[in-house]
Amino acid sequence: RPTHNFLGLSSGLDFETKIFVKRDAAELLVKTLRSPHYKCRTIALGTNTDPYQPIERSLRITRNILEVLSRCGHPASIVTKSSLVLRDIDILGELAANRLVSVFVSITTLQGELARKLEPRTSAPRMRLQAVRELASRGIETGILLAPIIPALNGHEIETILDRCADAGASSASYTILRLPYDLKELFSHWLSEHYPDRKKHVLNLIRQTRSGALNDANFHSRMVGDGPYASMIEQRFNIARRRLGLSSRAVPPRCDLFDPSLLNNQLSLGF
Repeated sequence: RPTHNFLGLSSGLDFETKIFVKRDAAELLVKTLRSPHYKCRTIALGTNTDPYQPIERSLRITRNILEVLSRCGHPASIVTKSSLVLRDIDILGELAANRLVSVFVSITTLQGELARKLEPRTSAPRMRLQAVRELASRGIETGILLAPIIPALNGHEIETILDRCADAGASSASYTILRLPYDLKELFSHWLSEHYPDRKKHVLNLIRQTRSGALNDANFHSRMVGDGPYASMIEQRFNIARRRLGLSSRAVPPRCDLFDPSLLNNQLSLGF
């Protein structure tokens, strides 16, 4: 949503109705990887927006990108809230066989009602748990991202979510606390008024307690996990549960030593 703001659009209605598509992403990727100046580093899919948007079912942009990376032995990581990632489990399995990929499934809540209100166009919690289970069963490095933790809405679920994900086979876990940059402050406040008016003041006050009295924190070191006593309490709860379940704080990084751009010589003939 903040990127829509950055591009001069709203993070509300515009985000809900306008999507940017780079149809030739895989072709551009091939050109980049072929460059003699390119240095291999893990390519992260999903850091700005979900690579498995509903439209990916027909456009297959993410799948085409993964095919390119698999062809030349390039490492990748994926963050998604969608069980559509299972469609590409064949390619992910090929990458995982050489430790070239890690997948992080973002799970915000296990409450069906809250999920429908908070993330209405994403996969249901049970489907995300199933995605974790199937990915892990195929030997794919699978972590979970509890994001975002929203005080007084899903904060009480930390231990339960970690328990269920560990049982499904997740090997690592991390989290973020809700932050509200740009016009997300007004958007989220309106959302609370509509869905949880009785909790609105309490939720916003607790968020401020994790953001030095504000609703957002642009500081690189604290913007994801907050600061102050309340944020510290969340961190302690999360880490105690994570260690109890044997979950790592970070996934094993994919390797970079297998990258061979010469294997892309015939890639463009595949026809994206």
